[in-house]
Amino acid sequence: MNQINNNVRLNYNLQFFAESPTGEKTEKPTPRKREKSREEGQAVKSMEVNTAFLLIALFATIYFVAPIWTQSFIDLFNDTYRMFDISGNDLSVNFVSEFMKDIMWIMLGILTPVLIVVVIVGLLVNYLQVGFRITPKALKPKFNKISPIQGFKRIFSLKSIFELVKSILKISIILTIVYVTLSGREKALLSLYDMNLNQIILWIGTLAIEIGLKVGGFFIFIALADYIYQKLKHEKDLKMTKQEVKDEHKMTEGNPEIKSKIRQKMKEVSMKRMMQDLPKADVIITNPTHFAVAIQYEQNSLKAPFVIAKGTDFMAKKIREKAKENDIEMVENKPLARTLYYTVEIGDEIPEELYQAVAEILAFVYTLKQSRN
Repeated sequence: MNQINNNVRLNYNLQFFAESPTGEKTEKPTPRKREKSREEGQAVKSMEVNTAFLLIALFATIYFVAPIWTQSFIDLFNDTYRMFDISGNDLSVNFVSEFMKDIMWIMLGILTPVLIVVVIVGLLVNYLQVGFRITPKALKPKFNKISPIQGFKRIFSLKSIFELVKSILKISIILTIVYVTLSGREKALLSLYDMNLNQIILWIGTLAIEIGLKVGGFFIFIALADYIYQKLKHEKDLKMTKQEVKDEHKMTEGNPEIKSKIRQKMKEVSMKRMMQDLPKADVIITNPTHFAVAIQYEQNSLKAPFVIAKGTDFMAKKIREKAKENDIEMVENKPLARTLYYTVEIGDEIPEELYQAVAEILAFVYTLKQSRN
């Protein structure tokens, strides 16, 4: 017989059989996790989407109100120019103050349509992205945000570097759009000196609107890419470890042991109530030993007979004992007892297809009681 060498040892790395101590987030977020995230103000939102639609809304509105603006700005310029050419009237503090108030009201009237459109578009875009929900938790101050150490980490984090590169890229593309748009218009720029004020405002306004709409169109592509990125990042951040899913399930569904005890307690209460109602029964239909179903029929009501108690084996025995104590008739009918037990719940009426069988038994019981009396 070969002798086993006890000195031989096999080394196993048991870490391969254990979960990662940090808990890898591999599970999809539960509805409760998503709801909690919403309560904390976390949602899929891209600021690039806001920027894109606000730019397009702004310059599209300017395009439509430009004819009105042109005349308004010319009138404002003429009024301002006349102020410096007032004969016989010095520029007192009160005069200049009143004049500046008038200019402010005129400018407010000119810019109001644009401001209204921008506010409406901004609110609508935010609503379409995250919906409407008041999140008090998101308004609470977070002291880690004012921590110098945390702030330093955020400045030099990978996310900050990514945002910096993205901003540089956006500025570079915007400058390229402006350069391409202005290319070939050098002569028009030099000829502005020979144009009247109306023509200058119209030319510059048209050029600004063109550049604005092109930049807005460019931001649409950025917004689409950024929104997809934010959505993927949000889903990744919401992922949970297997242990988190188990813990949440325990919190929402309850501990299995506690739930089992609650069900047992409810069953005991139900059985106790059932036994208290048993003396009201008119007849007990038995199997005769495995099943027992108590039937009650209120003759003065229009209701069909209904089950007030039922049980098998030990509970069936208890029902029969209770029936003997209260002089309730017991009728043996194996098929009917089994059918009633499996198809009719306590408190429910007898189904129509069983009316005839139950009615015959009740008639027999009533006849038996009358003969005894």
